[in-house]
Amino acid sequence: MHECMDLGGRTPPSEDCAQVGSEGYHDRALRECRAYVALLRRVMGDEPDGARLSVKSSPHDFGSYLTVCVFYDPAVSAAVDYAFACEAGGPREWDDAARRELGISPNPSVES
Repeated sequence: MHECMDLGGRTPPSEDCAQVGSEGYHDRALRECRAYVALLRRVMGDEPDGARLSVKSSPHDFGSYLTVCVFYDPAVSAAVDYAFACEAGGPREWDDAARRELGISPNPSVES
């Protein structure tokens, strides 16, 4: 049996994200989720056996909302470690590759 660990949203914690119910929410949120999964893989490495990064849809008063989750097999220690590492040590901000993918400007706090 696999457990699901919600990573708290569609974006790294220090970044803005699409708001449920806003115009174009689903398309923007899905792009953010895909960019976040790719960022997690760049930073944390590919998922080990027994773990899988995925996008999950859940009901909300204003429609469904999307979030990034790690599904993991609690019987596989590498999968458990990966899930908790993503939750606790994942990136706080987009990297340049994610910013390009999403079409947002470079991080102004990073000097060239």
